[in-house]
Amino acid sequence: MIKKGTEKILTAVLLLVLPVLASAQYQVNPNPKGKDYYVNPIFSGDYPDPSILRVGDDYYMVNSSFEYYPGLLIWHSKDLINWMPVAHALHKYVGSVWAPDLVKYKNKYYIYFPADNKIYVVTANSIKGPWSKPINLKINNGGIDPFHFSYEGKRYLYLSNGGYVPLSADGLSVTGKLKVAYNGWKFPRSWSVECYCLEGPKLMKRGDYYYLTVAEGGTAGPPTSHMVVSARSKSPFGPWVNSPYNPIIHTKSGAEKWWSKGHGTVFQAASGKWWIVFHGYEKGHYNMGRQTLLEPVEWTKNGWYKIPRGITTAEPIKRPAGTPMASKFTLNDSFNDSKLRPQWQFFGEYDTSRYHFVKSGLAIKGEGNAVGNSHPLLCTAPNHSYIAQVEMFLEGNATGGLVLFYNEHAQSGILAKGGNILADLRGWSPVAEKGVFKGHVFLRLSDINNIVDMFYSLDGKKWIKIRNSLDVTSYNHNVLGGFLSLRIGLCSIGEGSVRFKNFEYKPLK
Repeated sequence: MIKKGTEKILTAVLLLVLPVLASAQYQVNPNPKGKDYYVNPIFSGDYPDPSILRVGDDYYMVNSSFEYYPGLLIWHSKDLINWMPVAHALHKYVGSVWAPDLVKYKNKYYIYFPADNKIYVVTANSIKGPWSKPINLKINNGGIDPFHFSYEGKRYLYLSNGGYVPLSADGLSVTGKLKVAYNGWKFPRSWSVECYCLEGPKLMKRGDYYYLTVAEGGTAGPPTSHMVVSARSKSPFGPWVNSPYNPIIHTKSGAEKWWSKGHGTVFQAASGKWWIVFHGYEKGHYNMGRQTLLEPVEWTKNGWYKIPRGITTAEPIKRPAGTPMASKFTLNDSFNDSKLRPQWQFFGEYDTSRYHFVKSGLAIKGEGNAVGNSHPLLCTAPNHSYIAQVEMFLEGNATGGLVLFYNEHAQSGILAKGGNILADLRGWSPVAEKGVFKGHVFLRLSDINNIVDMFYSLDGKKWIKIRNSLDVTSYNHNVLGGFLSLRIGLCSIGEGSVRFKNFEYKPLK
């Protein structure tokens, strides 16, 4: 039981905490071995299905972007640990975007991706864009997770069902039928997995062999579901021989820190060393989504790759070669720019006419009648514990909100409407404070290991905690589906508009 007065002390301490702002390196876990080592994840927060491209000594990565638009945010790194955003490659809504494949072919960039049971491609002459509108390849065989490869001057896509289809010379259409080449690796029936689920094919060539890396076991479900397996052949079309080291990566027990590890891509770094990038859920923080992980790879004398002995996903690992970029990226945003910063995405739609920048902030037109149908503006929190706050000005009959948003059916947070402060508790919105502001208010969320307290302020200095709090542990895919994550959201609801200023994000240790 909390003693009388303790709540006030804890709140005062919390409000005084001003830790160092998170940067794009997303290195949020403690590292006892020093600067020559890193600790997973390399991307903390919801960055699943990583696709990595090396161009010289530059690395680029893109991840699934699901219902968040603009989508397909591309990242850049020089050392595989520190990353900076480059550009969004998708600006037209085509549905929920899953595992993409970032490709450079004959000095042109491509991203192949599935969305709503279709396979699309976008293209650009520069990694920075502009990127083309999405083109539907009209592949109607149920396959997802496309992977582009070329062989003897011709282009193909491998798909999740172990098959491949030929592409036109420009890579923008399919020229033939699906041929199945690989049926996966049969893991023991006694293992606790979500499904067989062959997916995420990645192809590379080393020496005389082609190596096919795939995911199996399902991307969620039990902690031991997902895994990375490998096979090789002297032809990219098979026949394939499964690796004696399968599964290459696999969570063996729920006692481990990283669960459902899978969807791996093996690649050679500029230094000549080999690595595998993949994703996994963090135990106790399933609602953060699948985070991007990195481990070294070694080659055996008989030509198979595997994880070196002594490497553990959760322990410090020797850093890759490369020089970190000097600049850093934070979630903080004054909204004084002329365009949205790359961390922001709308949920379920991308209507550029709905928002505009004014001299003192970002004005968003109200939409819907509740948080769930308001298509909020979202960003991904990379920490277990943090404070998020924003200043807002309400115009007309609009409701403004600072929420934690999973999907249109699951969200909670603090709202401001008509002078009143409301607590949105899974769709129930009781009035927490009545008649306390006039059009201008500050809202704050404090999330400490999934327990959320809510505050408001009239001046941005003195904060008042309302009498409603949340437990957001269950806002995750195993409970709600959709493969999504819990994100920080700015809401503009109803008639009128909300102007946002000075969004601040402060990690807490």
